[in-house]
Amino acid sequence: TPDVLVVVVHHIAADGASMAPLARDLMTAYLARTRGTTPDLPPLAVQYVDYALWQQDLLGDPTDPESIAATRLDFWRDTLADLPEVLPLPTDRPRPPQQSFRGAVHRFDVDRAVHAGLVDLAAAHNATLFMTVHTALAVLLARLSGTDDIAIGSPVAGRGHRALDDLVGMFVNTVVLRTPITGALSFSDHLHRTREVDVAAFGHTELPFEKLVDALAPTRATDHSPLFQVVLEFGNTERAHLELPELTVEALDADMSVAKFDLQLTVQENPDGGLNCAFTYATDLFDADTAVAITDRFVRVLTAVTTDPQRAIGDLDLLTDLESATHSAARTDGHSAVSSDTLLDLFRRGAALDPDAVAVTADDGQL
Repeated sequence: TPDVLVVVVHHIAADGASMAPLARDLMTAYLARTRGTTPDLPPLAVQYVDYALWQQDLLGDPTDPESIAATRLDFWRDTLADLPEVLPLPTDRPRPPQQSFRGAVHRFDVDRAVHAGLVDLAAAHNATLFMTVHTALAVLLARLSGTDDIAIGSPVAGRGHRALDDLVGMFVNTVVLRTPITGALSFSDHLHRTREVDVAAFGHTELPFEKLVDALAPTRATDHSPLFQVVLEFGNTERAHLELPELTVEALDADMSVAKFDLQLTVQENPDGGLNCAFTYATDLFDADTAVAITDRFVRVLTAVTTDPQRAIGDLDLLTDLESATHSAARTDGHSAVSSDTLLDLFRRGAALDPDAVAVTADDGQL
């Protein structure tokens, strides 16, 4: 029977990229102890405190208009000006007054052909696979929410120097990616837009996210996260596998049933082709069937844009198989045939039923 070793580290002390050096040092110590010696770990070139002091010195005083902190704040104030407070995704239940952070995960795969198509599409537009998937997710969220202003959060490693690769610490930062979505434009058009958005955003990641939130001072609430409620996390690391004398080590995924956001899409490239993906969703808001439907629609977007990237994204067919079957049955049912009435016919019918009813409501009155 295999043994399971659980290592718990507070997020204030380590991030995901810290697990590799931590596991390496742990295995080095294990080998030394099995031989009756103490581990001989080479001294690090820098310590985490060196990084913290360097970051503080780099950013400078935010009240100094010439400092990096001030210029980065100016960029984000312009970029996120008038950002909608909440992305209005259709949920199965009203948003509770306070997030419980209870969550579940729906895992799925994107096949090799679609993955290869996404890679080719990215190359054709001088973009990356991340940008292509980001565009597809933004298109999906716009279609689901009926809005055209989509903000998605994404983690960045924050390890911009080789000397930091061997450190265990909290380097990861979060960047807000805000993209406009227009139904009449093609996926290729949106990919160009997204590339510009992502390049600019990733060029301004030095400012810690918590300082950005403090500076922008969005309405703080206990029922949703500030600035964005959907996250895209793109992984590019292989699962750890170690072969040691009389010991084989495999990394395990721990399902903690936690969702820090409404939705989080995690994407991992498979070395043999294809994408291994997962939607983590807040169970306060979504049922499992809804997560499956969102997944189905996302895969439909990916498949459609690799087939015809010049098609207007407003014309993408996002109906699930069940919805398509129900729609087809309704069209062929003599009693449920699609009406040939025009919109004008419907207005005339409504006016005849209740001539005094309100037809149009606007900010300056009613007609």
